[in-house]
Amino acid sequence: MKNKQLIYLLLSLITLVSGYAFLRYAYKVTDSTPFTQEIVLIILGTLATIFITSLLLNKQTTVDIQKEQSIRFLELKTNTYEKLFDLLEDMSVSEKITQKSIINLQFVTHRLAIISSPDVLNEYKSFVTTMNKLLEDKSFTGEDEILHDAISKLTIKIRADIINQASDTNYTNKEIEKLISFNSKHSADFNS
Repeated sequence: MKNKQLIYLLLSLITLVSGYAFLRYAYKVTDSTPFTQEIVLIILGTLATIFITSLLLNKQTTVDIQKEQSIRFLELKTNTYEKLFDLLEDMSVSEKITQKSIINLQFVTHRLAIISSPDVLNEYKSFVTTMNKLLEDKSFTGEDEILHDAISKLTIKIRADIINQASDTNYTNKEIEKLISFNSKHSADFNS
């Protein structure tokens, strides 16, 4: 992408310089007729205005596209986090956790792998471990405090992710891959 922009910039610069040189030459040739010089100056001013305007519009378009992508990504994150919390709420009020709920939770885990920050993925890893312990009897009965403590820790990380707070920890791609793999593998343990 950068090379393409550099080529466009270079071509624009060449066009601008050669156009200016031609118009400068035309201005010198027409110095005996002032009216023609004024027309050449009008053309030169118009071309400069068009060039500057096109550069500004191009930059504005790029900024608008990036803004729109950020908004859509934030909406995707928010919707996924809402699905997670809705599912956890449904599971926590149920007397018995159904296979359908577990499968839904596994798919939300995969969605989180796509959109979540490394901090959320890391906290979700702890959450999955806690969930596996709590779901041994296929119910959350009597374990509300442990469940809500795990959810609150996850909520803090999700909130930071949504409002785009910078993290103190830096994760490598390998560490992120390990987190995603752990979460995926251990969310499958909800079945057992």
